[in-house]
Amino acid sequence: MWAVAQLMARTRTCVLCRVSRSLSGRTEGEQRITQVLKDRFPQASHLRVVDISGGCGSMYEIHVESEEFREKRTVQQHQMVNEALQEEIKSMHGLRIFTSVPSQ
Repeated sequence: MWAVAQLMARTRTCVLCRVSRSLSGRTEGEQRITQVLKDRFPQASHLRVVDISGGCGSMYEIHVESEEFREKRTVQQHQMVNEALQEEIKSMHGLRIFTSVPSQ
């Protein structure tokens, strides 16, 4: 019951939040997460971070294409992303991760 109440409180806050985007059109959270992932996956050929919570920073969709994922199962790839974002994840209530290896 406590978990449901926490989720409801977070969702309500998210609905009421205001979107503040920088001149680049990206939120601070998107920029911060992008930088963390660039540092962790320097070989990434594609990296996209989108705040899908409306700007609140509580839910993100992440796409990472990197050679570092080659010969790793999807679950291992996602674990690598989760490990890189362990501090950022603490303040989120949702995260969608899409990973891939560049085609040759």
